[in-house]
Amino acid sequence: MSEMSARRRRRVAALLAALPLAAACASPPPPVPPPGEQARAISLPFDRYNFTPADLSVIERAEDLLVGDCMRSRGLAWETLPPSAEEDLEPPNRRRYGVVEPEVARRYGYHVAPDRPSVARRSAAGESRTASLSEQQRRAAYDERGGCLPRARARIGQGAPKVDSALFNQLITRTFEQSRREAEVVRVFRAWSACMRAEGWRYDDPLSAVADQRWLDGGPATEEEIRAARADERCKARTGLVAVWAAAERRLQEDAVRAHREAFEALKAAKDRQLETARTIIAAAR
Repeated sequence: MSEMSARRRRRVAALLAALPLAAACASPPPPVPPPGEQARAISLPFDRYNFTPADLSVIERAEDLLVGDCMRSRGLAWETLPPSAEEDLEPPNRRRYGVVEPEVARRYGYHVAPDRPSVARRSAAGESRTASLSEQQRRAAYDERGGCLPRARARIGQGAPKVDSALFNQLITRTFEQSRREAEVVRVFRAWSACMRAEGWRYDDPLSAVADQRWLDGGPATEEEIRAARADERCKARTGLVAVWAAAERRLQEDAVRAHREAFEALKAAKDRQLETARTIIAAAR
């Protein structure tokens, strides 16, 4: 073999060896955008009585701190999870009317946007902790009879009125379905559908667009899906669909609150008491 051929082989080998390093040094994926103002602006009466993602973050943080204290009192390790930043948490009604954020439609189509950084870190830490627990730790933490987590939940719920959430869950579903049949909502659906046809898509309403089987294969958003989602979001903006639909649902929810005032007052009192207790626990741990 000539010296020239040997040198050429060494150069090719060096290039091939460098490929994984080049891939590792490639640009990281763009950061996940924060929830847009379009999603944050959707507010409904039932929000006052339900636990929002931000509320649940407070409750879960307090539970985790109590479990840590309980486990250590039993001579067992427990690594508390890092808290999620408030600005990274989902607005309560972000996907209620389908995709409403231009940036989410552009990046993810109809797929749910990935978790924001602090939420993703907490989730990953939780999975890692669960995987590393010994059988003794699992029993101490989760056993229904005297486990640290049931004890923590009982502590946070102490003093809160007992409520039956079945009626509330039924009313959430019922008022949402009723809102889709309100005359003004039917009209705006028609306007949105006509706008979508002009963009090359045939759907009767936004929920049928979200549920298109082409987007439900489990893979990442395709270019076709992204085009459809962007058209969907534009047509919502052009027709004022979200404002009309939310106004109809808001009216129906207000009627439901008036019709079941005692049940809703109990829900609000239970929610407020649990959040007050949870915040006290978190403040004491600082």
